[in-house]
Amino acid sequence: MGRPTAADDCANLLPVIAELAGLLAAHLLLTALPVLAAMLVAARLGVRSAPVLLATGLGAGSAVALLAFWTYYGDRTLGETFSYFVLFGAAGSVAWSLYAGGIRRELLRQLATPLALWALGSAFLVFLGFAHGGTDAPIATASTRFYGPLPSDNFIPFHFANWFQVNGHSGHPTFAPDWLASDRPPLQTGYVLSQRLFGRGETEISYQVLGVVLQQLWIVGLWALLLACRVGRVTRALAICTLLVSDVAIVNGFFVWPKMLPAALLLAAAALVLSPLWVELRRSPWAAALLGALFGLAMMGHGSSVFGVVPLALVAAFRGLPSWRWVGVLVLAGIVVVAPWSAYQRYGEPPGDRLLKYMLAGAVEVDDRGVGEAISDSYSEVGFGGALHNKGQNFVTMAGGGPAYEHVEVAVEAVGSGDFDTFLRETRTNLFYNLLPSLGLLLIAPLAMLLGRDRGRGSPAEWRLALSCFAVLALGALFWGLVMFGNEASRTVLHQGSFLLPVLGLCGAVCGLRATYPRAALWFVGLAALTMLAIYVPSLDPPAGTAYSAPALLLAAAALAGFVVLAVRGASDADAASPPAAAP
Repeated sequence: MGRPTAADDCANLLPVIAELAGLLAAHLLLTALPVLAAMLVAARLGVRSAPVLLATGLGAGSAVALLAFWTYYGDRTLGETFSYFVLFGAAGSVAWSLYAGGIRRELLRQLATPLALWALGSAFLVFLGFAHGGTDAPIATASTRFYGPLPSDNFIPFHFANWFQVNGHSGHPTFAPDWLASDRPPLQTGYVLSQRLFGRGETEISYQVLGVVLQQLWIVGLWALLLACRVGRVTRALAICTLLVSDVAIVNGFFVWPKMLPAALLLAAAALVLSPLWVELRRSPWAAALLGALFGLAMMGHGSSVFGVVPLALVAAFRGLPSWRWVGVLVLAGIVVVAPWSAYQRYGEPPGDRLLKYMLAGAVEVDDRGVGEAISDSYSEVGFGGALHNKGQNFVTMAGGGPAYEHVEVAVEAVGSGDFDTFLRETRTNLFYNLLPSLGLLLIAPLAMLLGRDRGRGSPAEWRLALSCFAVLALGALFWGLVMFGNEASRTVLHQGSFLLPVLGLCGAVCGLRATYPRAALWFVGLAALTMLAIYVPSLDPPAGTAYSAPALLLAAAALAGFVVLAVRGASDADAASPPAAAP
């Protein structure tokens, strides 16, 4: 027999591509149905603001996933019944809402655009991620595809979903070597359980595709923010496209530890508090309940979300304090979301405080100390001088100093010697770990805003959003740096914080450049995006026996091109529609 031809290789790959496409379509639909149902019902009840509806949909989808976790925890039959109820109930609600009418076409278009962008963004990352094969061991492939090898955190929600589906509330689930289920909030596990019965829900490849779909929900959250702040159509398209090809979205969207998912919820919250909508929403108790639920659900995604919640709350208070009644509703909504998990940590699988001791006390080993005792012991051990040094190292790490600077030096030397493999590895390391370097070439934006501040006032929407994004970034970084213990185990490397901060940093940079030097920004932001693609498309550690897949690369390129076109056209449609109004 002759050697396999390119046509033979392509034919062998087609079933894999078809499987990925089928799983992607299924998980997009299953994830979107509760979101769509909630948005359309709210629209029929009189909500006319697209950003508020998008935030409502994201919150409702995550609330359903959290309820799925609790129903499976109670009883497997109850959980499976709930999953079918959600599927058919949401589908029926969507069909009824569209059939009954009464929702403006312009509003429906504003809601459809970010969902379509989310679908295209998910397709782009799925096919780019598997462009060099690895579908036979997808979770392992994700740990090395864009950076790594990374730890097994992306496997944890899948592991616990398997456990709770079979065992419910019986027994004591652990993840090797000694992580308890109560150490990790359950939102992504709930999403996995809610879709477990459909398609190939129990396979790793299904979980990986679902994980990408969930992490890419940041697209919906960011679009809501950009729409609420009424930035120009070109700025809106530039910002969303820049984030899609950023290191933050590519690496942490394909390596599906549950950290971009809570960032999506916090972006939805930011759409409420950083935009002109806040003037009206801070008087609505329903908005308070929505914001409190978004904060609570983000915490149920990952505990580091607190580093996004606090700065958003501070900026909201600065922009206009709501009434005490309003604040009470917000707090109550957050408690309703978080309280069952807190009770589980205390009574179901105690102590559930390992991550707190890890982050706040730098304590890696498991012991019987409480959080307060661990913090007191750690600070007593290092003393005032040691604690001050640790906090300093936190801020040095965020700025890209210390070990990060050494990676820059090695990368520069590698370019000089023509060793581009080492250059890419060192560059990816610096982007992965450090807050300010993660902004890449867009780090120039604050300087451009300072030099062109008089010009920036000519684009008030972009200027205000840029300042708001940088304010949240600065407050979040300050709070993060002061709270983290700061030793080697507990330092402010990017993945130990909230990904809201780098996302808003990139968004603020694009808006700031567009406000001050709009034409130059168009070219510079495009260059920054192409640079990121050049850094992350190559596969440095491909699975053994694999090669680049032309069909996968073509599908990734087609999805990216479709995303760019829709972002521009969708932005135009949004500008043509009437300005968003706050919920009644």
